[in-house]
Amino acid sequence: MALGTAWYLEKKSKQKANKKYTFGYQRFSLLGALINSVVLIVGSLFVIKEAAERIFEPEPSNATGMLVFALVGIAVNGYAAWKVGRGKTLNERVVSWHLLEDVLGWVAILVLSLILQFTDAYYLDPILSLFITLFILWGVFKRLKETLYIFLQGSPKGMDVDEIKNQILQVEAVKNLHHTHIWTLEGEAYVFTTHIALNPSLNQTQILLVKKEIKNKLKPYNFKHITLEIELEVDSCSLK
Repeated sequence: MALGTAWYLEKKSKQKANKKYTFGYQRFSLLGALINSVVLIVGSLFVIKEAAERIFEPEPSNATGMLVFALVGIAVNGYAAWKVGRGKTLNERVVSWHLLEDVLGWVAILVLSLILQFTDAYYLDPILSLFITLFILWGVFKRLKETLYIFLQGSPKGMDVDEIKNQILQVEAVKNLHHTHIWTLEGEAYVFTTHIALNPSLNQTQILLVKKEIKNKLKPYNFKHITLEIELEVDSCSLK
């Protein structure tokens, strides 16, 4: 269900903007990442609980059946994890962790099934489960932290707001700027807005040239949306 939801939301995120979602549907991909992270955490906690109980009370396993299913599981989930792992969105990266959990689980089952062919050390099954689950939780918590940071509209990592402000202030006609905001829709598409105070003596043509020069300075940052609110020094801004 979690993977199906992630697939649906990733597909939904490709829809274009409309009157209902004027920025587009990119954040649906982020929602998929959040849902998958929560499911993985809840599922992992359940596995930890069950595995801990089985360490003290081991249960016998069907070694031959485990071997067959492990080979199939590694092949199917390994291919899926490889395909999704090349994705760039947070949703795709969280899904890749979801699939990686399955791959690691099947690898552990494969190793364990070979061991159980020669011994009855059934306690190894829950021990391996604990190690795999803790490894997965470590990765999921990192992705969840990143997902929540984007949901809370934090400034994109690796993008220096002060540096961008200084770039704009280098434009001769710019006196100051304020109410500057940078955020990302889903980790890939960046948005930039700011209020810029210009010399009041500029005419309309000169203002347009200044805006063009500012946008040229912003090009290296690959913003998907740029909004420049132009103000003259004599104007008062209620948001300043």
